[in-house]
Amino acid sequence: MARLARILVPLGALALMLGAVAGAAGSSALHARATIIGSDGQPVGWARFVEDGSGVVHVNVHVRGMAPGLHGIHIHAVGVCDPATFGSAMGHHNPDGVAHGLDSGSGGHAGDLPNLVVNQAGVGRLDAKTDRATLSGGTTSVFDSNGSALIIHAGPDDQVTDPTGNSGARVACGVIEWD
Repeated sequence: MARLARILVPLGALALMLGAVAGAAGSSALHARATIIGSDGQPVGWARFVEDGSGVVHVNVHVRGMAPGLHGIHIHAVGVCDPATFGSAMGHHNPDGVAHGLDSGSGGHAGDLPNLVVNQAGVGRLDAKTDRATLSGGTTSVFDSNGSALIIHAGPDDQVTDPTGNSGARVACGVIEWD
């Protein structure tokens, strides 16, 4: 038994060291988050953003208490979420000045995302990727001089109509912050 312990303890230490090295190697990813609030100022969900080593941003959104159906969801140009209308977030994050919509000929604004799907229980989830916006530096960074916000709209985004895809009123908002 003592001999087995002499073998297993060093192996356990080696596994911990390898895990730490792997974690350090993967630490080049950039992380951001947003707490999403409704028009009453109360939290309705959260979003996580991870930019991987290839420059792709993974967007993960979870919400509760939303109306069932499809909802347009976009990164907006200003990192402010004043409740009621969320107009303080201004328009879509669009530093390249292109037409709106993932199905448009331009490929869409830097802040355009697929629709958020909310089930009959009011729970919604979005797992998407974008290479049009970044967490890192550059012209498409969400961390420009005035930050950015994630906005959820009342209706679906048709992914072609400029400037918002006819997605309707802003019903939820979250300021994007470093995580």
